[in-house]
Amino acid sequence: MQTEWLSGRNGMESTVLLAADPSFWEQFAAFLTHPIVVPILLSVAALGILIEAYTPGIGFPGLLGFSALGLFYYGHFTMGTAGVPSIIFLVIGGILIVMELVLPSGIVGAIGAAAILASVLTAGDSLLQMGISVLIAMVIAIIGAVIIVKLFGKQLKLFSRIILSDSTSTEGGYVSNVKRAELIGQTAKTVTALRPSGTVLLGDERLDAVSDGGFIDRGRDVRILKMEGSWIVVRELEKEEEQ
Repeated sequence: MQTEWLSGRNGMESTVLLAADPSFWEQFAAFLTHPIVVPILLSVAALGILIEAYTPGIGFPGLLGFSALGLFYYGHFTMGTAGVPSIIFLVIGGILIVMELVLPSGIVGAIGAAAILASVLTAGDSLLQMGISVLIAMVIAIIGAVIIVKLFGKQLKLFSRIILSDSTSTEGGYVSNVKRAELIGQTAKTVTALRPSGTVLLGDERLDAVSDGGFIDRGRDVRILKMEGSWIVVRELEKEEEQ
């Protein structure tokens, strides 16, 4: 906006406000927030980040996805449509995602992703328009995930942390559990985390096990308490000693 002083016939000065042309960056931000461009940016972000989740390290898909997400937020912050709620959700989501990378659990990452989703929904001036854009991005991401799984047989690393993925084939050293009283009281070591079910190693034998309560991380010593069907019930030695 420009201000220009003009002199009238009676010698009195008056002001005239002249509208300035928008800068290149303002025009660029307006382009990024266009209803057609927004779902494209979100789709590229979702698909790029999803592909990165299937592959180790930070590669081109992840860089492309995060760049698209950055352009989305740049446009909406510049245009002033992204308010305080969007910023709060974004900060919380970013912190939780970083925590997920440092201390993998799966649950923290899922909550962080939900917070970022809420940030995206509240970034625009129309919740309906943003909802449609997010829906389009989610559909494209789901289609991409199906294609990746079908063609490459890859598993999402985020889900592999919260879902037991070890094969229980005989080639992997697993044997079916039978009711063997001699197992009770023996000490085994967890091969996978028990959430509460998982796998323990007793000698050279892998056994399906379930915790008698709570989460037990992998690599922990456990004591076999009893048999329940084809499962053995175990308790972490440290907790047993505390009791």
